[in-house]
Amino acid sequence: MKKSTTIDYNALVKADRIHGSVYTDPQIYEEEIDTIFHRGWVYVGHESEIPNPGDFRATTIGRQPVIMVRDDAGQVHLLLNRCTHRANAVCQVERGNTSKFRCAYHGWTFRTNGELASVTYQDRYDASFRKEDYGLRQVPRVDSYRGLIFGSLSPVGISLDEHLGQPAKEQIDLFIDLSPVGELDVTAGVHKYGYRANWKFQVENSMDGYHPNFVHQTFFSNIQHRTGVKLTAMFNSDSIAVTRDLGNGHVMLDYRPYNRVKASGLRAATMPTPWGQAYQEAMVAKHGAERAKEVLTAGGTHMLIFPNLVMLGVQIRVIRPIAIDQTEVFLYPALLKGVPEEVNSARLRAHEAFYGPAGGGATDDLEMFERNQLGLSAQLDPWLLLSRGIGKEQQDTDGTFTGQATDELNQRAIWRQWKKVMLQGAGGATRRVNTGARRHAQ
Repeated sequence: MKKSTTIDYNALVKADRIHGSVYTDPQIYEEEIDTIFHRGWVYVGHESEIPNPGDFRATTIGRQPVIMVRDDAGQVHLLLNRCTHRANAVCQVERGNTSKFRCAYHGWTFRTNGELASVTYQDRYDASFRKEDYGLRQVPRVDSYRGLIFGSLSPVGISLDEHLGQPAKEQIDLFIDLSPVGELDVTAGVHKYGYRANWKFQVENSMDGYHPNFVHQTFFSNIQHRTGVKLTAMFNSDSIAVTRDLGNGHVMLDYRPYNRVKASGLRAATMPTPWGQAYQEAMVAKHGAERAKEVLTAGGTHMLIFPNLVMLGVQIRVIRPIAIDQTEVFLYPALLKGVPEEVNSARLRAHEAFYGPAGGGATDDLEMFERNQLGLSAQLDPWLLLSRGIGKEQQDTDGTFTGQATDELNQRAIWRQWKKVMLQGAGGATRRVNTGARRHAQ
């Protein structure tokens, strides 16, 4: 995207606050899509969604439509969903199995590896026309980790391994190693929802330990009434759970300190049942007693992989910006391969209890996002404060930084990465935004 000026991002993102225009300025949104989603690594899908040759799923990277497909040789491709003749989309359905993609406009047909297979009435093209030059365009860089597929529309940049970093990969391992065979099944279905507000509200909220006791008060009260479990203890200023900055904008709500205290109760929840006993024995056989205890106590993870992937409890959450004030979110329950059926049934019921049309909590957050977008219309003081816990962070032995569960460490880490990436994509003259009169930390 060509532009004669760029935003002064240093003026908008400070150590302890951000300017409201980062959610409302159309130029900032356009630059986000170009810089973050069209240049960096973006989560696209999971290998289990396309297990067989010819399986495909249509999705997007930023605003660009792509097809995640497994070809006849079993190789995974990310193909741009655009005919190389006159730009017609060649795939019209969300998922399925096919031997080819055929453009309905003029009949050009493409193999599942993207190659152009046939051209109608090819005799009317001259000798310079070569079918091998007109295959569906491939996403320049495709890589995966533990079955999670990422794509980058830029042919150059850091590797996926560098983007993820070791701390985030360790959290992915904890999420997937709940399976005794180390594999997920992401084919149970999907919950889809949208909201009329900026995409970053969902990103921030997913890693926010300050809001649950207020936004989800009714849900927590119902859980306590039915089970006696007091979830509010996880999200108050006395909680021993922590926020954790994993680097590169990846952050998490780390419940492991809390779970370790409750570990005996967690194990007791499944041990009395035959399937619970079988599951734990399978975990020990696969991982060894010590690693099995570590994985089961962690219970997965609660992590953001910047910019669009959330691995949370029993789900994979994908955030898709549609417009500056419109967002779509896709929730994929992540089932575990190699476990008793009852384990996955319990995971699905836990997912359904909070999310989806009959869930007790997810709609609370959507209401908050839209109230945020409305509140941003009041611009006398344009700043949003993110100073909770600032200066109290501690560095762990693995190099990550932690704060208390209700601290805004995660939000500050997300915004630091956002600013870093946006500054790397900026060039040319600077357009300053009116930052208002409130004093703020540099």
